[in-house]
Amino acid sequence: MLQHRPGGWESAFEEWLGLRASVFLEEMFAAEKPAIRGERDAVEVLAEVLDRYQVAASPERVFEAVWFRIEPVPETVDLVHRLREAGFGVHLGTNQSLRRAAYMRERLRYDDLFDVSCYSAEIRLAKPDPAYFRKAAELIGAPPGEVLFVDDVEPNVGSARDVGMAGVHWHLRDGHELLEKLLAEHGVVAAAS
Repeated sequence: MLQHRPGGWESAFEEWLGLRASVFLEEMFAAEKPAIRGERDAVEVLAEVLDRYQVAASPERVFEAVWFRIEPVPETVDLVHRLREAGFGVHLGTNQSLRRAAYMRERLRYDDLFDVSCYSAEIRLAKPDPAYFRKAAELIGAPPGEVLFVDDVEPNVGSARDVGMAGVHWHLRDGHELLEKLLAEHGVVAAAS
């Protein structure tokens, strides 16, 4: 919702895996869960999965070519600025490995954009674990009932609601006009652009 990977995930791996890219991705996303919780290094996990697929490319190179090729969505960035201008705290809640979290902080400068950033690997909890949302509320400094959580994954939204947060399911393809309407239904209205 905040960023996208040009061309999508599957095409990112076609160079190394061809038609096996979609099967590889499924296995990789399952294998990287410990890295998302900060329990393992993401490149080490990637190396193991690449090895199973007999891909000789450098795991470091593949990781940088795929996981660091992300671009902020200008409309989302603009909305964040307008929400903050209207006096709302805007926070980032994201499942990321330590390496990608560092890239997002340092290269994409997301700490300048958000009031509080809750990277899963740093807090050692990942969405949709209810403990992730309780910890995020603690870091934000607000009870869960005062937090509106927006995510493109329904189980994450459901889990946030289970701990008392208001939850909105929205995907980038739904458009920002709908997102602003959904936010307004919760009393969250951005400053005019």
